[in-house]
Amino acid sequence: MAVDIVAQDGWNRLNADALAARAGAGKAGIYRRWPSMAALMADVLSQLVLVDPDEDTGTLHGDLTAVLQPWTRPLSAAEQAAAALVGTCHHEPDLREALHRAVVVPLAARLHHLAVRHRVPADREVVLVLVAQALWWERYRTAQPPLTEAAVQQLADDVLLPLARPTLLPTDLP
Repeated sequence: MAVDIVAQDGWNRLNADALAARAGAGKAGIYRRWPSMAALMADVLSQLVLVDPDEDTGTLHGDLTAVLQPWTRPLSAAEQAAAALVGTCHHEPDLREALHRAVVVPLAARLHHLAVRHRVPADREVVLVLVAQALWWERYRTAQPPLTEAAVQQLADDVLLPLARPTLLPTDLP
């Protein structure tokens, strides 16, 4: 219910009155469990899946494209709620940590598995993770319409794939 309120109306509309009304519960019960709305949302975020699980497609290109598949669909209610919290997390340490655990940690883990599977050099993995995170946050920040499959393929080809490939040294050239 908190996800729905934040996704539909924004962080500023989440309060004990709104939550109690939606849940058909008393405000006292809400405050007994969570000392603040930030603590409540941090708890909610810990239960959401905001990054799809790792997918082994058999190729580096396929795996990178799979990471970007969420871009082909509108933001889910959970993603909309997370997106609504991005600006707020600068002032709410509980939310900042919860968003970190809900997005940054699983995205880095997914890309790490991909990097190990495809022997992406560690220095390239670091850059790949940073760029993927930036893309993720930008998607949340702008809530752009979904991309086409072709646009996702091009994003994987033009941005992520070059980052994942080892740099050719002059001695590697023909």
